[in-house]
Amino acid sequence: MNEQSLDTRLNEIQMALKQKGYRLTSSRQKIVQALLDCGGHITADGLLEVIHQTDITVGRMTVYRTLELLSELGLIRPVYQGTGAAHYILLDGGHHHHLICSGCDAVFEFDECSLQEVGQLLAERFNFAVEGHLVEFYGRCQNCQ
Repeated sequence: MNEQSLDTRLNEIQMALKQKGYRLTSSRQKIVQALLDCGGHITADGLLEVIHQTDITVGRMTVYRTLELLSELGLIRPVYQGTGAAHYILLDGGHHHHLICSGCDAVFEFDECSLQEVGQLLAERFNFAVEGHLVEFYGRCQNCQ
């Protein structure tokens, strides 16, 4: 992400927090900024390590509580890719997509999305308000085929 995209995304997250009655405190801003800087694929402990490189005053529980809050607001999602620890990903526009290699465990992100129609059909069929989606396709990458 370029600097302008990071600032835009930070503002979107700040507005989402404000709309739900939460503030973007100094600690939360550092956590969100670290998430944005690393692209959002990081564990809570990894995020804490990144933050502690510049500020050791942000506590472990603050990181965990902030990640939980951002998850509840639908801004991030925890994913479990066989590592045991949740990796937190940013949901850009309410969706996120992965190709995961069953051979080498490589993860490839892609932005193309044609699932809005599927989401709409599921919403109508099950009387369900779809807010976003996370899609993972499993297979073998070119090196593992």
